[in-house]
Amino acid sequence: MTIQVGATVARLSYNCDLLFRVIEIKHDDKGNQLAMLYGEDVRLIADAPFSDLTQLNDREMTRYATQEKEKQEQSFSLFQQDYSLIREKTQYNATNGYENQYEFFQMPGRVLHVDGDPTYLKKCTALYEKIGVPVYGVHCNEREMPEKIGPLLELIRPDILVITGHDAYSKSKGKISDLKAYRHSRHFVQTVIEARKRIPHLDQLVIFAGACQSHFESLIRAGANFASSPSRVNIHALDPVYIVAKISFTPFMDRINVWDVVRNTLTGEKGLGGIETKGVLRTGMPFRRHED
Repeated sequence: MTIQVGATVARLSYNCDLLFRVIEIKHDDKGNQLAMLYGEDVRLIADAPFSDLTQLNDREMTRYATQEKEKQEQSFSLFQQDYSLIREKTQYNATNGYENQYEFFQMPGRVLHVDGDPTYLKKCTALYEKIGVPVYGVHCNEREMPEKIGPLLELIRPDILVITGHDAYSKSKGKISDLKAYRHSRHFVQTVIEARKRIPHLDQLVIFAGACQSHFESLIRAGANFASSPSRVNIHALDPVYIVAKISFTPFMDRINVWDVVRNTLTGEKGLGGIETKGVLRTGMPFRRHED
């Protein structure tokens, strides 16, 4: 079987449950070919011998794509329902119970999204734009994030920070409680710490951090409001966007219940969690339309 960098493959030993992109081909000590893999829709990094890989045919790819689209549409629909309720509540408050016909405007929270995967970043940015969340996206290797986050915060001055990319827990490297047993969790943790040195208050900068199987407890202790992965499961590439969108469109006087945030994600509470946090949406008036 000819597998090249960029090919889409699945692992036979896992019953082809996930799709991966081949990002690098190398050899083990015995000369066998290994493929370094990035999850196509989950934020997981892995490696596998060529003998464990299979390339899906067009029919299988179409079926997988259809299932994936249905999951994303369901999550987006749930978010739209939430947003409609928030909008109605804001309109009611801004017009004094609909007694006054004031025109108002809204300023959703601005997001700085730092991602270790350029493909995921592109997918997330497209969804942010579809939802209406202002975002500044930056592709950055996970190892470089701690040193680069400070200047980025000063430049962008976001309300919400997303620190994500790829991660994985390796049982052979230590216990599930050992930070050293994770591929990139320590880099995410250090990035959160660096961000909190500049903006310590949890409600002045809301932080989401982590990827597939990340060390949830360490990320929360470091200062993240929301993180992955409580049960060390894989999370979907777009999960950070749904969490951030909920925060971005919740009024700053309202608290966000963690379950209300997590329930609309594609992964759920096994992969995502956090602490009670205030929203960042601000409403203003009057809104004037100026004609040219």
